[in-house]
Amino acid sequence: MLSTKKIVIIGGTSGIGLSAAQAFQRQGAAVVALGLDKVTSIRAIEILGRNAHVLTGDATEEGQAEAAIAKCIERFGGFDGLYHVAGGSGRRFGDGPLHEMTLDAWGKTFQLNLTAVMLSNRASVRHFLGQNTGGAILNMGSALAFSPAPQFFATHAYAAAKAAIEGFTKSIAAFYAPQNIRANVIAPGLTETPMAQRAVQNEEIMQYVRQRQPLDGGRAGQPHDLDGLASLLLSDAAGFITGQVVAVDGGWKVN
Repeated sequence: MLSTKKIVIIGGTSGIGLSAAQAFQRQGAAVVALGLDKVTSIRAIEILGRNAHVLTGDATEEGQAEAAIAKCIERFGGFDGLYHVAGGSGRRFGDGPLHEMTLDAWGKTFQLNLTAVMLSNRASVRHFLGQNTGGAILNMGSALAFSPAPQFFATHAYAAAKAAIEGFTKSIAAFYAPQNIRANVIAPGLTETPMAQRAVQNEEIMQYVRQRQPLDGGRAGQPHDLDGLASLLLSDAAGFITGQVVAVDGGWKVN
């Protein structure tokens, strides 16, 4: 499905991003993965092998996405698609219920989850416009953006940032459609990643999750559950799809 494609994954050295990198390779793509942590970057190099390039950098810093795209062009001869996975919980900054939230927690959570998306998307759009070939962007949303879970997941800045990603993506999808630049969002439910350990290790939370995500016997999602849709939306098979938010949530949205 992705034969000859050259794809940059922001947040591609662990969890959902690393699983996607492996899936994209199986579909025939060459991959550049940007990760924040040197340890996970080293592991990703070992897993992904020769048909990939791994970089370490902070996605919230200007220039990191540009560097990843430049490396993709240098190493593999082009750049066709961006998958922005990087982001995370703002709990460590103080994100939580609104009445307990600080301005600092709000700002840092938005920087981590929204500003980073703007930077990678801007870099991608600038390149696609410059080469006049079109291209595909896929951003990471969350089921919490449209289906809250106040009992266990009351992180209001995170939910707001993920909802903003939906609006941002639809807006750029509309604006750049005439240039054949597509932009979509994949919105997972609770997925077992390093970020999700607070939830997956808590049986009370997991009882709730199994009710909200009843598919396949009721469980947390796994990173590979997102790979099929991500592959499709970055491929030419999705050439007439843009501005969409697609949930991969085991039924969360309808429960």
